[in-house]
Amino acid sequence: MKTAILVDGGFYRRRAQIKIGEKSAIERANELDNYCKRHLTERIGKDKKTTHELYRIFYYDCPPMNKKIRHPFTDVEIDFGKSELNIWMTLFLDELKKHRKFALRLGKLSDTQACYNIRPNVTKKLCRGKLTWNDLTENDFAIQVDQKGVDMKIGLDIASLSYKKQVEQIVLISGDSDFVSAAKLARREGIDFVLDPLGAPIKPDLFEHIDGLRTCDKAYSDNE
Repeated sequence: MKTAILVDGGFYRRRAQIKIGEKSAIERANELDNYCKRHLTERIGKDKKTTHELYRIFYYDCPPMNKKIRHPFTDVEIDFGKSELNIWMTLFLDELKKHRKFALRLGKLSDTQACYNIRPNVTKKLCRGKLTWNDLTENDFAIQVDQKGVDMKIGLDIASLSYKKQVEQIVLISGDSDFVSAAKLARREGIDFVLDPLGAPIKPDLFEHIDGLRTCDKAYSDNE
């Protein structure tokens, strides 16, 4: 069975950071490569395994932001082009480009609308009276910036792979339910559609439109 593996990059990076921990850009890229290829070996019954042929690994993400934004608490201008995250992300994407069978599908960050917001857990404490405005610190604020084009690229590639019969199986590493329509289309075209949410809970409507649910590392399946 020829298999294409599609990775929602932002989701993978966040989930890996939480469940496995911080790693260098090169280590994280190698980890992703190795993890994806674990999907090519599938157990059938108790004693048998089958090996799939890898078509390609499609990685979807956005390049890091280079904009300067003034922090609302400190009133200091932050240059995101020189941030540690920017340096790490640039190295990470460059490393993935060197890996065989990897195809990067990059969207854009909507940096024109980027802004700092109070973190959700801090907002709850403010509303409940557990914190006051005078208690806030610089770390209680987080940058908010949306991705553009990533979900569309994933949906288009699922449709293209399905209509052109380029693969028999699609593995999607994501926790997003926005891909229900794309999953339904793939299944109608005879594609075996497998979802890997990296151990995260998924919405009930996704179960109806996938052929399998599989996470390849127990580290992701621990309690939230």
